[in-house]
This record gives sequence, C-alpha cells and structure tokens, in this order.
Amino acid sequence: MARASAKSVFFCQNCGYESAKWMGQCPACREWNSFAEEKITPARTSGAGKAGAKKVRQPVRIKDVSMDETLRIGTGIGEFDRVLGGGIVHGALMLIGGDPGIGKSTLLLQTCRNLAASGKQVLYISGEESPQQIRMRAERIGTMPDTLYLLCETDLEAVREVIEKNRPDICVVDSVQTMFSADVTSAPGSVSQVREATSTLMMLAKTQGVSIFIVGHVTKDGTVAGPRVLEHMVDTVLYFEGDRQASYRILRAAKNRFGSTNEIGVFEMRGSGLAEVPNPSEYMLNGKPEGASGSIVACTVEGTRPVLVEVQALVCRTSFGMPRRTAAGTDYNRVNLLMAVLEKRCGLHLSDSDAYVNIAGGMRLSEPAIDLGIVLAIVSSSRNQPIGERVLAFGEVGLSGEVRAVSQAEQRVSEAKKLGFETVILPKANMRSFGKAEGIRLCPVDNIKQAMDLLGTL
Repeated sequence: MARASAKSVFFCQNCGYESAKWMGQCPACREWNSFAEEKITPARTSGAGKAGAKKVRQPVRIKDVSMDETLRIGTGIGEFDRVLGGGIVHGALMLIGGDPGIGKSTLLLQTCRNLAASGKQVLYISGEESPQQIRMRAERIGTMPDTLYLLCETDLEAVREVIEKNRPDICVVDSVQTMFSADVTSAPGSVSQVREATSTLMMLAKTQGVSIFIVGHVTKDGTVAGPRVLEHMVDTVLYFEGDRQASYRILRAAKNRFGSTNEIGVFEMRGSGLAEVPNPSEYMLNGKPEGASGSIVACTVEGTRPVLVEVQALVCRTSFGMPRRTAAGTDYNRVNLLMAVLEKRCGLHLSDSDAYVNIAGGMRLSEPAIDLGIVLAIVSSSRNQPIGERVLAFGEVGLSGEVRAVSQAEQRVSEAKKLGFETVILPKANMRSFGKAEGIRLCPVDNIKQAMDLLGTL
C-alpha cells in the first residue's frame, strides 16, 4: 500500500493562521511576511484504532466527582501562589511566557528547588541550555535537593518516555519551541511542532497526573509565539513582565481555570535570584520627588490588592503647530481624552502645549480609577503648582468632567492610611460606603473642577 504523500500548507508564524497558499499579509493578525511553508503528513492508521480495540471511558455523575483541596501544591513562593490561585493544581498544564532574559527560567528553577525540598519529585527538562549552564544558575540560587532531576533533551518521544517512566510530581519544559517530534516533518519551533509538543504534554499531564510547566517564547507584540490554540489547550497562561533594565518583575495571569486572572505577583531581581515584594506600593513609591509639580500618587487595584503608584506629568509650551503627546504606562488615547475634557470643561488651554504622562516604576495600568490622578498631575504641571506629599487621588473621569465611583474604595483608603497618607481625593459617590474615617482626611468631589480647586488648599 502506497504511503500518503505530504501536503504543503502555509502557517502564519505569528498567530498560527493556516492557509492553502502563501499570502503577503496575515488576515488574522495583520502581520506582513509571516507565512512559512510546512509539510503535513496524514496520520497513519493502525489496528489499535479499529472499533472495539479502544477502551471507552464511561461517564460519571458530576456530584460523584471528588473535590480535594489538598491537590493544590504550594510552590514556597507566596507571590507565585497568589497568581496561580493558591498553588499548583494536580495534573495541570501551565504556560509561562515573557521576554528573553526576564527571569522565567530563574523563577521556575527556584520553584523546583522549593518543591523538591518539600519532598516532591521534580523533573526539569531543558532544550536550550546544557547541564553545566543550569548548574551554574542553580548554584547562584542556592543548594539544590536530591529529588530535583535534570534532563537536557529536545526529542519529544524521549521526553514522553522519561515522564511516563519516572512519574514526577512536577515537570518543567524549557522551552516548548525547542521540542521536536520525528512524526512532524517541519522544523523545530514551527507551528506544527509547537502544536504537537503541547498536545503531547497535555496528554501526559491529564493521564499521568503530572503538573507541567512549559516555557514559551513571545513575539515582538509580547504574546506567546505559535498558534493561538496553544493558549486554549493549557489550563493556565502566565506572563512575566518588566523592564530588563529595572530590578522589579511582574507576574500576571492571562488565563487561569483554577483561580482569578486579576492577581499579580511582584518580584525583585537580585544576584541570588528573584525575591518577593510583599508590599508593592512602598516599592513603587520609592524615590518619589519632594516639592515637584506634576506628581501625585494614585491608587489602582490588581485583583484584591490595592497598589499605590506615582503619576507624573510634564506640560510645556511648544513652538510647533502640532503639540506632542506621550504616554508611558497608560493608554495614550485615554490621556488625550482626559486632556480634551480639561480643555472643554475647565477652560485649561492645552492645545499649544506638549504633554508627557508617565506611570513611575514601569507598571502598565488600564484601570479607569487612575483618571483623576492623571488629570491632577497635568493640572499641577500646567500651573507649576506642587501637590502635597501626603495626598492621594483616585476616581474615574467622564466626558462631562464628572468624577465617577470606583470599586473597592475602602481598601484603597486603607492602603493609603497604612503608608502614612493624610489626604485622599475620591469620588463623592463612594462616600455612601464609608463609615467614619479616622486618621485620614477624605475630600469627596463631584467633578474635576472641584478637584482642581482643592489643589491650592493641600
């Protein structure tokens, strides 16, 4: 019987879109020159796939399925457990992505060390580094327990056999783009190879009960490289973010079947590895200038955790016909919208001025609660009027200039009080949920005009 011939298809290397012919621009992600040709060989059928030869699982009643909370395994890193939803779930497949050199391998190696020290059998599989390189990094992190095993291998079949034979509790695959299957004719790192590797690892996690971490490379847009189906197949998608020039790192979940996707974990990169930052607010406000205009502290909420950040603005006259606008750490279009509201509702002339807005510390924020902080920072810089050192503001600003209520106002005020702030400017609509606030002054406002008038008294 003649073997079926391989079929050529074209895949977008950015998003995984499949096409029968080459295209200059991907219709899914709009990326140019991203299509690559790959050979697809039809699957071979065997006697094992005939009807009756395969064992069929029987359905069970959902109320008979046990829910054992002890199936979660603590990593020994509190910030990591927070993002995972309380720990590693038995038999889960977790994907972690991030820029090169951001600290993905360091975080997972520290996690492996803690898990092995607690008595778990851990297998670290690397397709990018030699055993000597991993040992050098391990020596910098600390002493490694005897139950931590290392395997440097790129052959997917060999990896599968090792996992099935040793049955570790935790397994790390670094990275999924280096895994290679002989059954797929395309090159390692291609869409077909990544899909095959993830499918095999998912099968091992579910059938063998092994919790598996896979590391994924990211594209220039910051998303995990490979087909989008990769993120749909795994249970948890984590992104490790941060500027490599700065010392802090942020771990956040884009998808989590076992917990919230709003939590973040904050780490600081040190010579001995990653250290937890239990109080991100204090860390982010370190180095805040005193007596400078255009600077105010705002409060955002990441999951259940209030985080205080410094909002900076610089407004200066321009000699060009088109003023420049720049936003770092927040949405550029949102800044333009807030400046238009200031000009229309408050008569603040900004059309002939350059404006630069920055969230100090490198965090990226999208919550509308920082709107009031951005507005007051712009006003302060435009008037060259400093804002008091112990003043905090939060609230969403509407197109009519109104300051709208935000969620978890009491937690925000409590965090500000804990860090020694004396005055909080907040939406008047949030005052209904407050009792008697002791030790801190609350200044409720209905619109941004009232908030601007307060600047001269603080």
